[in-house]
Amino acid sequence: MEKLKQRWGLKTTWDVIAVLIVFSINGSFAAWVAKPITTYFGLSTETISPLIYWPLRILLIFPIYQATLPIVGWLFGQFKFFWAFEKKFLSRLGLGFLFKD
Repeated sequence: MEKLKQRWGLKTTWDVIAVLIVFSINGSFAAWVAKPITTYFGLSTETISPLIYWPLRILLIFPIYQATLPIVGWLFGQFKFFWAFEKKFLSRLGLGFLFKD
């Protein structure tokens, strides 16, 4: 826990636990939200090849995950951490211009 506290710049063990909980809840939530969206567009393993379906589903989950991560983080009192995390992550993808002040 101490290594994670230092690496992430967190102060308490609870902060580390909250961050880990947020990552896990948000991953499940993003996958859950993606299912009705793929169904709405008529995409399933029964209508298209699984080799096409799963990459499309993962591509859909990714933006949902990124958009909801700060929100779920806020629910656990970790908005500041996850907002900084999002800005850093999207900057690495070349999308840092979205957050220029």
